[in-house]
Amino acid sequence: MVLSISSTCTLEEVAACCNAVRFFQLCVYKRRDITAKLVLRAENNGYKAIVLTGDSPRHGRREADIKNKIIIQELKNVEGLLSTKIVTDKGSNLDALANQTRDPSFTWEDIGWLKSITKLPILIKGVLTHEDALKALEVGAAGIIVSNHGGRQLDYCPPTISVLEEVVHAVGGKVPVFLDGGVRRGTDIFKAMALGAQAVLVGRPVLYGLAAKGENGVRRVLEMLKEELELTMALSGCSNVKEITRSHVRTKHDRQLLSLL
Repeated sequence: MVLSISSTCTLEEVAACCNAVRFFQLCVYKRRDITAKLVLRAENNGYKAIVLTGDSPRHGRREADIKNKIIIQELKNVEGLLSTKIVTDKGSNLDALANQTRDPSFTWEDIGWLKSITKLPILIKGVLTHEDALKALEVGAAGIIVSNHGGRQLDYCPPTISVLEEVVHAVGGKVPVFLDGGVRRGTDIFKAMALGAQAVLVGRPVLYGLAAKGENGVRRVLEMLKEELELTMALSGCSNVKEITRSHVRTKHDRQLLSLL
């Protein structure tokens, strides 16, 4: 589980209620002391890695949020550290909060600072290109998450599945590569693994299950994805995940090459 920094439960509460493998998703605040405190809390509470969100130097223009004037609940992880009670008549208070509190000047070079304050491995989330994958390796990332932030940050950014292989080739097996975005079926997981992802992250389906049937809904979503993946593997002749290979999928690029033969 990757726990959002914007969670309505504290990282301590989540750590106390389950012993699963947990990562902590981090956005860097203008006040670095607050960021450092959050990282230390994650480390002290048994979180296994920091997932640094690298594609949000500024908050994307989320028109639905602005139109609906979304008001987020109090962010429990920064309670007592940072005021999140921002009132705005211009639309989303999430947009105003993010732009007022997060550090837009954070660069690749600052990842050295983040590494200096924690022993936890740092995964960089939001990588979509060969160049950024190489840069992530250069600054010492322990893993890469190919993600376009659910398509909410930048209009016309590519679907993550379409750039996954580019990132995998750039990394060359030096660190794990995960895929985030658009995973709705077990077949999606199969395709991502065939193109080189070690694992996928699932967001919205879990929220849909939670909204529909609470904890049981979340459990059922995960069961469905597992069942669909296993069925896809069986029908593709794979008895385990190591047998899922590039030969099991054909991309648009592959079809273009075949047409030239």
